Amino acid sequence: MNSHPQHPDDDNDDEMIGTLLSRRRALRLLGLGGGAAALAAGGVLAQRGGPPGGAGGTSAGTSGVTGLPGCVVRPAMTEGPYYVDEKLRRSDIRKDTTTGKVSAGVPLTLDFMTSRVAVGGCQPRANVLIDVWQCDALGVYSDVAGNTGDFLRGTQVTNAQGKATFTTVYPGWYPGRAVHIHFKLRPLNAAGQATGEFTSQLFFPEEITDRVHARAPYSRKGKRNTLNAQDGIYRNGGNQLLLSLVGSPEKGYRATFDVGLNIG
Repeated sequence: MNSHPQHPDDDNDDEMIGTLLSRRRALRLLGLGGGAAALAAGGVLAQRGGPPGGAGGTSAGTSGVTGLPGCVVRPAMTEGPYYVDEKLRRSDIRKDTTTGKVSAGVPLTLDFMTSRVAVGGCQPRANVLIDVWQCDALGVYSDVAGNTGDFLRGTQVTNAQGKATFTTVYPGWYPGRAVHIHFKLRPLNAAGQATGEFTSQLFFPEEITDRVHARAPYSRKGKRNTLNAQDGIYRNGGNQLLLSLVGSPEKGYRATFDVGLNIG
C-alpha cells in the first residue's frame, strides 16, 4: 500500500499542467510555420482529434486556418495524488485482484485510439502504454488514503492500429472535483522502455452523469457538489476532454477517445 493524502480536497488535484495551444500555434508546431523542430522535441505536447467539424474536432473551414489535420492540440493536466504504478496489464479494470470483488456501477467501455500527428493527418501509433485510474461509484480510489486493493486501475499497450480498450464503470465523485477519469500515455521503445509521458483527464457530460448518479450504488453518495463548470481543472480546457458517450444507464456506455501523441 502507498502513502498518499487522506482526503481528496487535501491534494493539488486542481492544478493544470502543460500548455493549451491555439490552432495557429498548433499549425506552427506541425511544421506549417517553421516549427517542426518544436514538434519533434515533444515535451508534453499532445493532440486530440475527432470528426472534422463535429464533436471533439474542428475542421479547417470552421477554425479559419487551412491545413490543420484532424487532430487538434489539447491540454495536459495534473496527475493528482492518486496515481499508483501497479503495472497491472489488463483490459477489464473493475476487479480487485486482492479480494476478487468487482466494482459495482454502470458499465463503461473506453476505446483509446493513439496516433502520431503530422502535416496532412494522423498515423496509428502502436506500443503506447496507457494507464487508467479512477474512483469507484462512491468516490473511493484503491491503494491510497488508507485503502487497499487495486480496483479500477490498469494498463495496456496499444496494438498496430493504435487501439487499447478498457472496461470499467462510470466514475462517482468526491468533494471539490467534477466527475473524471485519469490517464497517462507512455510511448515504448523496442526494449519496452518509456521514451516520454503525457498525462491528462477525461470528463463527462452533466446530463448523463445526472442519470447515472441517480441510480444505485451512486445514489448512496448523494448529489455531487462540483459540476464541470466549477472544477478548476475543467475550466482550463476540460471541455476539449469531454467524452461523447453512446448507450444508456441500463445497458452501459461506450466512448472513443482519439489522442495524437508526438512525444517519445
